[in-house]
Amino acid sequence: MSNPVDIPKELTQARATIDNIDAALVHLLAERFRCTQNVGHIKAKYGLPPADPKREEQQVARLRALAEESGLDPTFAEKFLYFIVTEVIRHHQVIKEEYDTTETQ
Repeated sequence: MSNPVDIPKELTQARATIDNIDAALVHLLAERFRCTQNVGHIKAKYGLPPADPKREEQQVARLRALAEESGLDPTFAEKFLYFIVTEVIRHHQVIKEEYDTTETQ
């Protein structure tokens, strides 16, 4: 392996698997955000707050348990969930503002 261009076949295969997983993650996140957008519209329609701390707490506990079962660091899973939830709440706030503006016109 004196030439840095000579990449072992097994490394190329492992990277291809990672690329496929990354693509699947992006598609899953896109689908998740489509679902949470719908939740945001439902919340706005019924005057519910954009954030639901009790639900978030339940989700953290559930995902930490899933992470442990899967051999993933539960702290990482929690941080990842909070990253997503923060963005979801931001979207819900925008939807609520748009809904409130539409309702008052």
